Amino acid sequence: MLGVEPPETIGGHQQTHFDGISMRYSFDSAPLPSARQTQFYSMLGSRSIWHQGWKAVTTHPTISGWSNFGKDTWELYHTDVDRAELHDLAAEEPDRLRDLINLWYAEAGANGAFPLDDRGALELITTPRPVLSPARNRYVYYPGVADVPESQAVSIRNRSYSIAAVADISTPGAQGVLFAHGSRFGGHTLYVKDNRLHYVYSFVGSLEQKIVADEELPTGEDLILSAAFEKDGEDPPGVSVGTLSLFHGDVKVGGGRIKTQPGKFSLAGDGLCVGRDSSDPVTQDYPGHAPWFFTGGTIKRVAVDVSGDPYVDLEREAVAMMSRE
Repeated sequence: MLGVEPPETIGGHQQTHFDGISMRYSFDSAPLPSARQTQFYSMLGSRSIWHQGWKAVTTHPTISGWSNFGKDTWELYHTDVDRAELHDLAAEEPDRLRDLINLWYAEAGANGAFPLDDRGALELITTPRPVLSPARNRYVYYPGVADVPESQAVSIRNRSYSIAAVADISTPGAQGVLFAHGSRFGGHTLYVKDNRLHYVYSFVGSLEQKIVADEELPTGEDLILSAAFEKDGEDPPGVSVGTLSLFHGDVKVGGGRIKTQPGKFSLAGDGLCVGRDSSDPVTQDYPGHAPWFFTGGTIKRVAVDVSGDPYVDLEREAVAMMSRE
């Protein structure tokens, strides 16, 4: 519509083609027949192809781990006259069905649909996926950058962990999110409200567990504001239980019992961020308005430790880090 020609390469990398049919022809005209001739479909092993008013479809058992794609039964419908797909014409039009199935395979190859995948939900969730960086015990995140996807972020599942934000706060009145990971349907967050440090862990969206500091937030430079979870059991198996403690520096200022969920925080979106909680918030308790930026101070960094070491070690490491800088 804008007359922009897409480049064939960007940064020396060949670009994939734009799939689909432009809708521009329909903007200034009376109702017209669709310019689209073919529509390919594949999801979780179930497949179909529509071409010039005819549709071939096979309803494969999805996320079943059944495989056996070659044994699927294909149905054929003339959707121009049978929009509800009530009359299967596969037995009456075997040649047309065979041509559509062949077209499906051609479109599948062109659209990168192979290999077909109907693995079960448990296998899909538990199969390790490639990540850009190796697993480690200490992660450091900074404000003002894009959200870190959960697949690339620190994993706190079924383990002890500590979260420490290093910040400068010159006067009372700071508020907002220091650290957030996940959403209301599963996630945790460290934030400041009413001049006190808060921590919320949302257990799969069904239980919001909130810990509030007993003391008001201090002021000064290089303040270390943190939350540390010490796992001491599982109830039921896979669901970690333990004590979540809040700290100003090395001084404990609050605590309580929580449980943490065994699975990921989210299946899509809602990553890890510092200085705000973008997208769906972990809690509705935040002060202010979305995305609940941290104001009244400056966050330098947030460190997340999953080594299982006591909190005091994280404190000493943070001090050493500041000394090096």
